[in-house]
Amino acid sequence: MKPRWWDEAVAELARRDRVMRRLVRAHPGVSLRRRSDAFTALARAITGQQIPVKAADAIWRRFIAAAAPGAASRRFPRLDPRCVAALDAADMRSIGFSGRKAAYVLDLAEHFACGRLDPSRWKALDDEALIAALVDVRGIGRWTAEMFLMFHELRPDVYPVDDLGLRKAVAHHYGDGDMTPDEVRSLGESWRPWRSAATWYLWRSLDPVPIEY
Repeated sequence: MKPRWWDEAVAELARRDRVMRRLVRAHPGVSLRRRSDAFTALARAITGQQIPVKAADAIWRRFIAAAAPGAASRRFPRLDPRCVAALDAADMRSIGFSGRKAAYVLDLAEHFACGRLDPSRWKALDDEALIAALVDVRGIGRWTAEMFLMFHELRPDVYPVDDLGLRKAVAHHYGDGDMTPDEVRSLGESWRPWRSAATWYLWRSLDPVPIEY
């Protein structure tokens, strides 16, 4: 289900900005969509960091089979952080995780299992406060946290300036192929409070297939 703010955001961006208007018309009927629960989404993000997609997918399938065997056949399986926290480093390495990445996933599971990360409290946090809570987990940096705020929390005004795809698209459409990070950041001010939607359409201009986070 699309975010409840999506239609308002799209209409406003198209009214304000001729490039956005063109991108909106080129990609009708699609939007950001939440795909899984918070813990599973973050575990999947860590699993895929800095390795090829095929390798990440293979490790993820083995991980689901080990930690949630009943969910393996589902399109969007759900992991229980308490079950993951019960695994040890040797279990994780046998699945295919490096020692460092195994420690990251287990740290994430511990944050959820003990309540240091509690999704029921997140609505009270602004974007920066939630990002700060997420980057307290080993292996989660600002970019991963921003992707999570966009694709899982469906926050409307996330603008991941360090994302290379976003910067490439902004430079292509607004800067004749070349813009500094400060220029990208400045341009984004004109899209407040709907920078998540603007970012999503700019990504679509490079890759028409929506990302499933």
